[in-house]
Amino acid sequence: MVYNAALIRPDAVGDLPARAHLDAWAVNVVGAITAAARVLPGMAARGAGTFIVTGGMPEPKPGYVSLSLGKAGVRSLVDLLDRQYAAAGVHVATVTVTGAVAPGTAFDPDEIAAHYWRLHTQRPEAWEREITH
Repeated sequence: MVYNAALIRPDAVGDLPARAHLDAWAVNVVGAITAAARVLPGMAARGAGTFIVTGGMPEPKPGYVSLSLGKAGVRSLVDLLDRQYAAAGVHVATVTVTGAVAPGTAFDPDEIAAHYWRLHTQRPEAWEREITH
């Protein structure tokens, strides 16, 4: 399972009303929690599975407050899910993309996809929790 949803928009502290922050949090974090709640118990029952969240914003950016907070939230969520499900054979990880995805650039989607595949095919003793691209 790959969770790759985000509400990306520029905003600074004080730009958005509370409702807009809640809407961003719903996409950036609550969607990942909901997906995890639906698929991870089944993966754990089978003793195998991979749950990857697309991350970003390895450092907060003042011009993208809601996204910075959301990406920090999913990074924490991945840590929590890893602690809960790794022993059951479920690999939980994040691919943190540090720029805009576009073909033919340093953020080529084929190169980024290779990280997802690498995480999915790792043996449990070699599991990584985050790859930064």
